[in-house]
Amino acid sequence: MILLAQIAALVAIVGVGIVFGTDTFCALVQRPALARVDDAAMTSVMGNEHRYGDKRMPVPGVLGLIGSAIASVLAAVTGHTAAAVAVGVALVLLVAWLILYTQISSPINQVFIAAVDRGATPVDARALQNGWDGIIVLRATLQGLALLGLAMTLILL
Repeated sequence: MILLAQIAALVAIVGVGIVFGTDTFCALVQRPALARVDDAAMTSVMGNEHRYGDKRMPVPGVLGLIGSAIASVLAAVTGHTAAAVAVGVALVLLVAWLILYTQISSPINQVFIAAVDRGATPVDARALQNGWDGIIVLRATLQGLALLGLAMTLILL
């Protein structure tokens, strides 16, 4: 069972690592780059980026969540309390990230996608992007801390 917990944690690490890397790129590179383009260009880039991201990124996100949940249960069942706590904390952080994404980021993504489909630029495009940018560092931080918790799980199992 410990081997299964380790495999689940590794699957979670891969999934979370993909999302962490994406969010970190957005925080460090995309955010300042978009601040230098006009609203029409920003809308085009973000609408098309989210069109693909919102379809493809759930796969690694789900792997991270399910892998963390399975590793948490298996660590607890096998009596590895410290590992269960580490992966449990990672799971809570991932759920917090998911709430931020579904409540703030995704609705903004949908506005940009719809605007691109219409060939329009929202009048509040910059405010929308500022709202999205306003939580990207927090999102990356949550994913990074979850990744550390998952890595600790492997050490503690």
